Amino acid sequence: MPGNSSSPTYRHGEPCWADVQTRDVAAAKDFYGAVFGWRFEDLPTSDGRSYAKAFLGGDLVATIAPQNPHQESLGTQAKWNIYLAAEDAKAIAEEAAQLGGTVQFGPEQVEDTGVMVFLDPPGGGTTGVWQPGTHIGSGRYNEAGALSWAELLTPEPQAAVGFFQQLFGHEVTEYPQDDGGTYTTLMVGSAEVAGIAATEDEPGWHIYFGATDVAETVRKAVAAGAEVLIEPDVSDPDAPGATATLKDPQGGVFSLLEV
Repeated sequence: MPGNSSSPTYRHGEPCWADVQTRDVAAAKDFYGAVFGWRFEDLPTSDGRSYAKAFLGGDLVATIAPQNPHQESLGTQAKWNIYLAAEDAKAIAEEAAQLGGTVQFGPEQVEDTGVMVFLDPPGGGTTGVWQPGTHIGSGRYNEAGALSWAELLTPEPQAAVGFFQQLFGHEVTEYPQDDGGTYTTLMVGSAEVAGIAATEDEPGWHIYFGATDVAETVRKAVAAGAEVLIEPDVSDPDAPGATATLKDPQGGVFSLLEV
């Protein structure tokens, strides 16, 4: 894990970046600006619309992008994407296909910023892969208002764990759960960098943003139009910090993690 740093670096297989696709970029800017204090820079897209770079202080921490016309026509809710850092995105895409994954997009060179791939592991859960060029990833990690954790929720957790172990070389740690299941963390070196858990719902990555005061951040989010899906949990004194799960006004689901 990059840890608390205003200038993090990301190793092969670590979550390094997040972006959200939404039907209303302006409304999303209003919401996340109110919740996290982000400031924005608008840039044009090739189809005449715009997307927004989100900054915390002077550091780039996320982007807010418009949905494509097909997503808009289906009424798709906003969705946060997670990207894992890769030394060679093309090699990852080729290996993923051999391991039973599905490459959905790329490899695509994004000007001089890097190379992007989207792939699905067995069981689903679209995963971004980012080979850095001039853009390393989030300028902050594990700080208030920045990407702090990510976990893949999938109906096939064992298959997903094996897939990422082979694809990125992750080691794993398993934590038995009260319901009889297992929460598995992916490791880079000795650091736990992401989680994998079972779900009966649609597979996908779930993002956590840091918060110094989870309850206060929830209040800000509700005032800005969020729906609280899971109230702040401070019941377990052995847990690393309070958490809460929210849905933004465009349907994007994310959690808060006390840092």
